[in-house]
Amino acid sequence: MQPLRLLFITSLVPNYGSTTGYEVANAAIINGFLRSGADVKVLGFNWPGRVPSMPDETILLGEVDVRTQDAGFKQKIKWILKAVRTGLTVSSVKLRVVSDQAFQKAIESAGEFDAYVLNGVALAGAFEAHFKDKPSIFVAHNVEHRSAAENADAVNDIVQKILFKREARLLAKLEKRLCDQAEFVFTLADEDGGMLGLPPSKFATLPLVTTALPPEPVSRKLQYDLALIGTWTWQPNRIGLEWFLNEVKPLLPEDMKIAVAGSTPSDLIDAWPDVEFLGRVPDAVAFVESAAVVPLVSVAGTGVQLKTIETFELGMPCVATYHSVRGISKIPENCILADEPVAFAAALTEKVERARQGERGRLDGKAFYQQQLDGMDRAIKQGLAVL
Repeated sequence: MQPLRLLFITSLVPNYGSTTGYEVANAAIINGFLRSGADVKVLGFNWPGRVPSMPDETILLGEVDVRTQDAGFKQKIKWILKAVRTGLTVSSVKLRVVSDQAFQKAIESAGEFDAYVLNGVALAGAFEAHFKDKPSIFVAHNVEHRSAAENADAVNDIVQKILFKREARLLAKLEKRLCDQAEFVFTLADEDGGMLGLPPSKFATLPLVTTALPPEPVSRKLQYDLALIGTWTWQPNRIGLEWFLNEVKPLLPEDMKIAVAGSTPSDLIDAWPDVEFLGRVPDAVAFVESAAVVPLVSVAGTGVQLKTIETFELGMPCVATYHSVRGISKIPENCILADEPVAFAAALTEKVERARQGERGRLDGKAFYQQQLDGMDRAIKQGLAVL
């Protein structure tokens, strides 16, 4: 029997040097389809200067940098005006840098295939009319309209609030169209299916892993009491970091050494001089392993937290909000769940004190890794059976 031939439509193709949660998730999902026996070709854009990790199966539309924080004022205005003119979301407009004819030609260059996998809303929304000729599977990384609405509630700037509300309105309609059109939908958290209005028979949750092979934990000398890592310029992540700094940090002992890695807005860095902001670190795993405890501080957004999964894969002791563990069915024993700042701070303090006394509290994360991998393979098999 001939394997299913899938064309994986994604804003960013897998490449060497992937760092964002979206890219890590993309690689994991594509690997899952490959393990199922499907033939997969990938179509999308690449980061400037990066090398695709599947060059023989990748169709490049060009190079783009879609990060809003790296764009100049004029570029941001261009994106907004083009979004208003076209009726598209800003996230989709950023990818309208090739013509419809060029996009269709790229699809045709893939040769014969059986179905599209529409990976997220950005590229699917930018060229929505091109995916009507074959069945599709939609991968909902988040409930994007819900995240945009949360962002609108969280910001004080009136212009940003208006823009986020516009995104939320358009995304709700786009996500409904993509879900209605799809033969099957994959979400990354169980509750996302309900928020997208999907019946249980039409979606499955994909448990994710962050590496192609189980990580090999390394015992490192403690450099920090608490280590947080993420893309803090992404609004849902920023909301969580601000919650931690404003609500939890004041309840911690003054000698608690806190380090934050990853892209961080300058106003947060300026506001917290006693926190060590490191920016991008050369080895994210080494950074996490050099801490006593990992606070997992998500309080907004949808989908799944890749940093939570990585923490569990490494067997690191952690304290997590309930929002941080959405989409994960079995929580490791060395993770304490707490939503109230007082309880969160108390759990962190206790774990740090134990680590200072030599009780590191790490677990073997391989069982968690295998649990996630097995769950992903079951879900993908379920979805492909519909095709």
